[in-house]
Amino acid sequence: MWALRAAVRSGPWFSRVVRGCRAPRAAPPLPPCPVRALATFRGGLGGPEGRGPRADGRGSRTGGKEDEEEPEDAEEEDEEEEELLRRDPLLPAGTQRVCLVHPDVKWGPGKPQGTRAEWQVVEAQALVHTLDGWSVVDTMVVPTKTPGRKLIFGRGTLEHLTEKIRGSPEITAVFLNVERVAAPTKKELEAAWGVRVFDRFTVVLHIFRCNARTKEARLQVALAELPLLRSHLKNDVAHLGGRGGGSRHIMGSGESFLQVHQRLLKDKEAKIRKALDKLRRKRLLLGQQRRLREFPVVSVVGYTNCGKTTLIKALTGDAAIQPQDRLFATLDVTARAGRLPSRLTVIYVDTIGFLSQLPHSLVESFAATLEDVHRSDLVIHVRDVSHPETELQKASVLSALRALQLPRPLLDHMVEVLNKVDLVPGYRPAEPNAVAVSALLGLGLEELKARLEGAVLRATGRRVRTLRVGLAGPQLSWLHQEATVQAVDVRPEAGVADVKVIISDPAYGRFRKLFPG
Repeated sequence: MWALRAAVRSGPWFSRVVRGCRAPRAAPPLPPCPVRALATFRGGLGGPEGRGPRADGRGSRTGGKEDEEEPEDAEEEDEEEEELLRRDPLLPAGTQRVCLVHPDVKWGPGKPQGTRAEWQVVEAQALVHTLDGWSVVDTMVVPTKTPGRKLIFGRGTLEHLTEKIRGSPEITAVFLNVERVAAPTKKELEAAWGVRVFDRFTVVLHIFRCNARTKEARLQVALAELPLLRSHLKNDVAHLGGRGGGSRHIMGSGESFLQVHQRLLKDKEAKIRKALDKLRRKRLLLGQQRRLREFPVVSVVGYTNCGKTTLIKALTGDAAIQPQDRLFATLDVTARAGRLPSRLTVIYVDTIGFLSQLPHSLVESFAATLEDVHRSDLVIHVRDVSHPETELQKASVLSALRALQLPRPLLDHMVEVLNKVDLVPGYRPAEPNAVAVSALLGLGLEELKARLEGAVLRATGRRVRTLRVGLAGPQLSWLHQEATVQAVDVRPEAGVADVKVIISDPAYGRFRKLFPG
């Protein structure tokens, strides 16, 4: 009976609520103005359920099948999705004093290109400091010739590390700054050092967990965790096998312990992908609504902590945006409405930050979220020019965007923003088309807005036109609804007005059809 219960149980990592990170919060609302933009976008990109209130204050409806479901069915689906999001913590809760061990590969295929160990260590320290209650008490940069071997280091180096770690009672955990540590390696190192050992994948994944607020982002994190769960499962089965329990068959189907749990993981993956696909269809429908209303979308991308959110706050003037000086503070895709100097309303989309050596499964899991970048009209690439490895960060971001198969026109016409120039006295951009700004202090923002306006008009096929319309007819009202009115010169004696507008070619064609002459 005990064997039966153990086999059909989904495992402790399936059933427990996450501990050690803050409870998910709803994404902050979009600014109250302009109304039309917010009615379209509030639920589309930043809302936790993929829908938001209409301009009249009532809940919006997409008109699809999902809106016709019975409340009981929707409630059951919500409960099922919440069950998928219940899992064990990846990292221990509470205060942790970490020893950061960085394997420095001096030569060979495993040597990182274009960077130095000291800056890799700085980034690893920033990851640790992102975790509440965690601190780095010791840092060891350890040369290695064979990073691919089981224990990463040679015997003598490993003995030296073991002596130092065991001789430091203040150390409660080790952060090994490599992308992934195999489960058998982790087990042996923990046995040798006497403390828990974590790799970049686990630390970054835990940060993602804590920062994911919307249901979509939380589901994407759960999808990214599956390789880790499979690794744990194999290690657990190997441990059982060593005690003679790994090959025991159970239940009428004759499934082994491993087969049962592999099936459960496969079912879980299928359910997560189904839930993500449902949310993706909602986002696509809302994107179609946006295109019908013709609001230009500007996606803001960049290396993590480069100042994307601060820049969006400066461009929109939205006081509700609260940037944070830490890695991956923005994990959910959010949208904010702002105006260009011509009074044209645009939507700024804040995206997840990139990171060098970001585990592939994490990038793959968040590819669906970054589909919003594909459908944008313009991309802003924000760079932190105060960082010593700003060029390497640029290369990492561009490589990731190409891997996501971003459309060539978006890559070719990307606006490069060199942020944090206030931290580099006398800075002058070497790139002829880049704009140097300080989003925090507001330096260079007027030049950037002018550059964005020209780029948005070209990307969306809009033109600036001056039209003569009659004061008594409906033309002026129609233009206010369908175009961006920059100026109106009223001539009451002639009963006309010269109206300067930004209007798309299709809208201009409709105007001429509706109001010939």
